[in-house]
Amino acid sequence: SYIKLPIVTSISLLPKSAELAVHIETLRGFDYRKVEPNPYRPFNVTGHVKMGISRMPRSEWIKIDRGYLERINYRKLLLANKQSFCIGSNPLVRAAIEELYAEIMVKQLPSRFPTMFSVKRDFFINHVTGCKYSVDIPWLDEQYMLNALAENVEEDFYFMCPGDDGEYRLQAFSSCFPQGLLSSAKMGLSVREIHQPVPGYESRLGNGVDKHFRRMEPGAFVGRLNWSIQTDGDELFRPLAKNTGDPDAPGTTANADVQREAINFGTTYMRCEHHTLTCLPKTKTVMFCVRSYLTPIRQIKEEGNGPALADACDTMPEKFGVYKRRPVWGDQICEWLREGAAQKQSVSQVAAMSETNVRKGGE
Repeated sequence: SYIKLPIVTSISLLPKSAELAVHIETLRGFDYRKVEPNPYRPFNVTGHVKMGISRMPRSEWIKIDRGYLERINYRKLLLANKQSFCIGSNPLVRAAIEELYAEIMVKQLPSRFPTMFSVKRDFFINHVTGCKYSVDIPWLDEQYMLNALAENVEEDFYFMCPGDDGEYRLQAFSSCFPQGLLSSAKMGLSVREIHQPVPGYESRLGNGVDKHFRRMEPGAFVGRLNWSIQTDGDELFRPLAKNTGDPDAPGTTANADVQREAINFGTTYMRCEHHTLTCLPKTKTVMFCVRSYLTPIRQIKEEGNGPALADACDTMPEKFGVYKRRPVWGDQICEWLREGAAQKQSVSQVAAMSETNVRKGGE
């Protein structure tokens, strides 16, 4: 059951003065095939349970890199075969869906990436896939617009709509790459209710997040990062996956004798999510946007960041560590991430001392 939303049913009935931040930096000559994924390394030994938000320009709302076409094709496959997992809406949020559709398909993509997207007459053209989509918005239904969004960008969109009770509730979604989140089961839930399983959310973040949602300036953009360890391959579509554990289940403390997995480091990844929050000016819907990245932990170790990631895993608060399933993989992965690091450091120190002695001998 959905609460009644204080919004109109069509964007055409809304004032034209409300606009998102208009400046979008154009990337002329942009070739997505030459762009590496953003090298996010958000792991830290402090602040495991915090908002960690910072302002960001509108230009960085949608991110595209060399994996774009492969992942877009995969999203289309998911939409064809798993649509109930990927798309959800109700008629009360039509105006918000129209508003986001116009902002992304008509403004953001053609302005930011003109080598990839354009709008001609009533059609949006994706020059990478060769597909066209109508932008004659009043004639489009909600499912068409949510599908089109999912087929053209890798960001997943969650529509958090204000209700009569002052709570923001999930009323629509376009989400092909969820992580342990069955979006359809969360429809109608508030921000607090959706985050109820997260240890420390209620005591540390609940009030702050609620206040931030209510105070968000229309047109402003903020971003944050979230990460976890994924031990069973590079699948991005994981609505029922167990990347998280239940910190309140019996026998699941950090020191409990839990069922540990035999970790294959070749199929283990750091899964990073870049979260963007923005308030749509016309409908006052808060858009929660998620862009997911997978980085092999072998790559993180080769970069020399193995010990830092291990330290971040070790310093998670107990229940938060259980929520992230650390008892299942923590000992094996942390030990492996630190292997060779001390030896490399000793070799570097010896080399530095030798260089210093050579310099002194030449003086």
